Amino acid sequence: MNRLLIKDIIIINEGIKTSGDIYIEGEFIKEIGVNLKLGKGIKIIDGKGRLAIPGMIDDQVHFREPGLTHKGEIATESKAAIAGGVTSYFEMPNTSPNTTSREEFEKKIQIASKNSFANFSFMFGGTNDNIDEIKNLDDKEVAGIKLFLGSSTGKMLIDNKDSIENIFNSTSLPISAHCEDEQTIKDNTEYFKNLYGEDIPISAHPKIRDEKACLKSSSFAVELAKKTGARLNVFHISTAIELNLFDTSMELNDKKITSEVCAHHLWFTDEDYNEFGSKIKWNPAIKSKNDRDSLWEALKDNKIDIIASDHAPHTIEEKSNKYLSCPSGGPMVQHTILSLLQNCKKYGVSHEKIVEKIAHNPATIFKVNKRGFLREGYYADIVLIDTNTPTHVTKDSLLYKCGWSPFEGQKFDNSIYKTILNGNVVYENGKVNSIPYGKKITFNR
Repeated sequence: MNRLLIKDIIIINEGIKTSGDIYIEGEFIKEIGVNLKLGKGIKIIDGKGRLAIPGMIDDQVHFREPGLTHKGEIATESKAAIAGGVTSYFEMPNTSPNTTSREEFEKKIQIASKNSFANFSFMFGGTNDNIDEIKNLDDKEVAGIKLFLGSSTGKMLIDNKDSIENIFNSTSLPISAHCEDEQTIKDNTEYFKNLYGEDIPISAHPKIRDEKACLKSSSFAVELAKKTGARLNVFHISTAIELNLFDTSMELNDKKITSEVCAHHLWFTDEDYNEFGSKIKWNPAIKSKNDRDSLWEALKDNKIDIIASDHAPHTIEEKSNKYLSCPSGGPMVQHTILSLLQNCKKYGVSHEKIVEKIAHNPATIFKVNKRGFLREGYYADIVLIDTNTPTHVTKDSLLYKCGWSPFEGQKFDNSIYKTILNGNVVYENGKVNSIPYGKKITFNR
């Protein structure tokens, strides 16, 4: 049995920062304490005062397998996740074929069981006509239902309101929704096509996928959740105006409507389109500085419950296309945690609050079994962060199959020192262990 003692670390867990040690036996945390003294035959990691946090549970990634593997694969992107301190992920259904049947869902499980370097689960896609498939899902095996209420990569738009309401009424699984109003986007696109023809500038993206498109769609989803009693999580909030939809008066366990923000919406603004161009073209769009700053404030008052990466790689050739044929999305999972740590102090957001949003809350909202916290008896998914060693992002340091990042050239003040997954040291000295130790995530439902 693997026996590992991590000594002299600053443990950040459940709103508290304390000095101590963590002892691991096999896959699980056996003991957390101060100056733990154990028997022989135990591997010791000297933390030297580094931060220890539970591994990130990223509730929104696109690893592109099957069918889109020229952009990324479960193996390559989960390696990048491990290097970034992401120990568990929920992968999205807009692969090819779409994950909208039990058969395709099981195929993904089989691929990940062999090739995933991080713990895994998958969202099941809702469509206008797959309600019978949704009704027959096993709540303990599926992360949740994903609905594309606005179009994005993968042609999974669900636009029949009766079908949407039927799904809300028919499942106890958490429903995660991409909220952008399709008609508003179409109308705005036509306006800019009339102005520019085929040469629409990337800077028009937040005007095409504007705050009205976001608010109209997210308002519809929230009202439908209230009407039906469904469990709703609104993905990638990008505007200040949407924040008023979310209640801060309840404890997380009592909330049936929650929200998520993505790391890129907390970093970039529309002022960055001139420098980064299509590399920061996401759906929903990067918006104003006021929107970005309001999203940071919403983390503090709990209008936003989860931070995710929305890792969505495309090749640099695809991203070089003109606006109308340039796909939205970009690789993020390797640097999400570092980007959050870089800016959180500036916005008055504590390390404890970041850990809450990237680990504790996803585990609580999705009812993840024995992950997301540093607790005795829980899986040993732990990230050690070195606050004294910076990270220089270079093309050579990237583990994404697509080979690029909007963070190339960025210097982060912190670095991922080690990642521990299911009790195994899977990342150290800048290298990911060659053995894929990822396990299928289960849920307490």
